[in-house]
Amino acid sequence: MIRFPLAHIGFAVPDRATRKGFDAFLADVFGARVIYEVLLTPEVAALGLDREQTLMLIGDTILFAVAPAGPGERPESAIGTMLRQHARPGMWIGLALAVADLDAARAWARARGYTPVSYAGMEDRYCLLDRRDTLGVRLELLKGALRDDPRQQPDWQPTWWRDAQPLGIVGLQSIGVSAPSLALAREIFARKLGWPEVWTRRLPGDEADCAGFLIGDAVLEAMQPLTTDSPLARHGRDIQGIYCLTFQVRSAEAAAAWLRGKGFELVGNTATRFAIAPAQAFGRLIYFTAEPVAGQPPLRTLIRQPAVFPA
Repeated sequence: MIRFPLAHIGFAVPDRATRKGFDAFLADVFGARVIYEVLLTPEVAALGLDREQTLMLIGDTILFAVAPAGPGERPESAIGTMLRQHARPGMWIGLALAVADLDAARAWARARGYTPVSYAGMEDRYCLLDRRDTLGVRLELLKGALRDDPRQQPDWQPTWWRDAQPLGIVGLQSIGVSAPSLALAREIFARKLGWPEVWTRRLPGDEADCAGFLIGDAVLEAMQPLTTDSPLARHGRDIQGIYCLTFQVRSAEAAAAWLRGKGFELVGNTATRFAIAPAQAFGRLIYFTAEPVAGQPPLRTLIRQPAVFPA
């Protein structure tokens, strides 16, 4: 198995003000730490920067919201157009996965029937797989370390989020993806991409039948809705791709009590698996649970070991 470490997870927002609000939300609620910011200063504007974003670290997981800026606000901008298309509630841009050799990554993708592409000027940095070919999950194969990424340090430990931050985050348990069927998910994620299936389960409340696939240090969980009128089913019809994130915490009840104390509305069962109401989380569905899943791998980053492809 080729293990692809998760570099980051991103989604788009319509403007800078919304981006700043999301960054503040992550810092206040999750104790997220700023890794670095990409801002449209006069110096970088001259280089054609077309977006702004702040990489925010939560344990071993980096999240960011990105907004078009400068040239990206023009209708003809490829990046700006993509961001505007993705800037809707419940939609994520996708995942960036770390690779050691980008040419080898492209060859690996082509051998599986994909057509990797890169934006002009970024050919040596990353390539992308079309989200339409991967159940709506846009995959970025990224070469090189993220700037100022503390996870690259040999003594890196994310235990502060577990032991001192009020949510008690142990790590990212899964990345949920709306799927029309688990059979199709297995065809794409297991057979074509080579990610082994590590668990199957039915979520509490009969929301979905699920299958988890190990990307490397993260699990992508395909979620097949059991009814046609659930939020998950509507997501699969109207949006596709990443539906939710689930963080494992030390105590679901303690995390729920703290979030309620901050004025958040919670959905789901606070004793087992619950989320902040998406309307209060910038349109994103982020779950918390204290219960591990049978077959769950260790919650630790492999970012210092980018994917290596056989010759």
